[in-house]
Amino acid sequence: MNDVTGILSAVEQGDARAAEQLLPLVYDELRRLAAARLASEAPGQTLDATALVHEAYNRLVGATNDRAFANRKRFFVAASEAMRWILVENARRKRRAKRGGKLRRVELEGDALETPRRDERLLALDEALERFAAIEPAKAELLKLHAFGGLSLAAAAEVLGISPATADRWWAYARAWLRTEISEEKSS
Repeated sequence: MNDVTGILSAVEQGDARAAEQLLPLVYDELRRLAAARLASEAPGQTLDATALVHEAYNRLVGATNDRAFANRKRFFVAASEAMRWILVENARRKRRAKRGGKLRRVELEGDALETPRRDERLLALDEALERFAAIEPAKAELLKLHAFGGLSLAAAAEVLGISPATADRWWAYARAWLRTEISEEKSS
């Protein structure tokens, strides 16, 4: 049973052995996706690609999961979304007062100021994406599939059942909307 879609169906039906067979088949691709997500994170990130893959995999295939994956693409989209949520939760956890909150690490060498943290940008992007999803859910789904799911615009269009030309227009609109929204947050 090397077919990922077939194994996903077996996992949905509660087959524990199928879940064990799935990870080796998808691990390399999930690891590549995790490494890409972490490449844009701040240096000193406490999560590594392996930990991110395993956490996302547990959320997707864990005993409490009731998601159904129609195909391989949907599984990887869900995995990418799970990774995004894990990184957002990690960034929020780091912002809590109990974990140092707004305190910043200061190097003892020189008196150069630290640049704004990538965690803050990730949280700003996540908040803007949530607002965008509230007003433009279909376009937000395209944005998630392409930017976070790692799908090409053509593949994302296929998953959403829209034409590639529509996907191009929606992508341009979504990027412009987010850029405007995030720049307005910075200026506030």
